[in-house]
Amino acid sequence: MSSVVAPTRETGLVPLARTRMKLVVFAALTVLAAAAGLPGRIVVALAAISLAIPLAVGIAGGGRLARELLLPARRPEPDSGLGHTPEQGERFVT
Repeated sequence: MSSVVAPTRETGLVPLARTRMKLVVFAALTVLAAAAGLPGRIVVALAAISLAIPLAVGIAGGGRLARELLLPARRPEPDSGLGHTPEQGERFVT
């Protein structure tokens, strides 16, 4: 018998970035379908898929993973360099 481990960003079957991209694509298709005047059932189906993606991630990986899907972590600021403290940065300057 094997133990069950909830998927994380490191152990998940599908990378979170790929899932986020699919969510963005389905959300954009939903907006485009509504704006183009496509039949309501198509718009509803696309919207349901857009809502089902975060729900499935939340069920599979918990609330933390769902939050990470919807609110990606911020990248370090460009002026932060390699993560050195100001004191370390002063040592490197000649």
